[in-house]
Amino acid sequence: MHFTPPPFLRAGFRAAFAAGWLLALAGCGSMPSLNNPSAVGPFYTPKNFSGEAVLPAGIRRVLLLPVCGGTVADQEAVAALDVTMRTALQRQSRFEVVTLSREDCRLGFGAPEFSSALALPHGFMEKIGRIYAVEAVLFVDVTVYQPYRPLTLGFRAKLATVQGVHLVWSFDESFSTADPAVANSVQRYYLDHGQSATPVELAPKVLQSPGRLATYAADAMFRTLPPR
Repeated sequence: MHFTPPPFLRAGFRAAFAAGWLLALAGCGSMPSLNNPSAVGPFYTPKNFSGEAVLPAGIRRVLLLPVCGGTVADQEAVAALDVTMRTALQRQSRFEVVTLSREDCRLGFGAPEFSSALALPHGFMEKIGRIYAVEAVLFVDVTVYQPYRPLTLGFRAKLATVQGVHLVWSFDESFSTADPAVANSVQRYYLDHGQSATPVELAPKVLQSPGRLATYAADAMFRTLPPR
């Protein structure tokens, strides 16, 4: 004889089955636990930036200068950051990104990199605008570079127009994995970008890699650019 449970029992069974399935998934590591900080935070939000409410309509092409490491970061590190910054900036799709290699910067302007905090050669901005047909220039300086635990990276960035040298946006912050909010945000960034690992497996990979921290930090920084 076939027994059909009443509706209220069938509903209870479905709820219990769903709950058991979710617990099984959490146990096997295929989804982040709701108690894991990389899933629930706290997360880091940059605060030390300012800029126009919207990106000026006239800014369509921007030259990204080589990252300035100065005495803070060595040439190998800043060369890697050049690629990181270009990729992160292009992902924002605010404007067309034009890049300048370190060698071309040295040949054309006398140095492989320029800081946003120091005096520029006479006519620097106008010359860039004329040669590369851009409306603005983006400077990125490394202010802190600690490639050992706790990893710490500091970036200062400025977007300025070629004509009149008007400051459109500026940013100045440090990211340290010693800050739980930064550590959570780094892990969340890689989980959101298809990193196939559980939070427990992911933490050593991303919190001990200067390159991975830089990728997250560049993304967080450029997200604060004025919207189009």
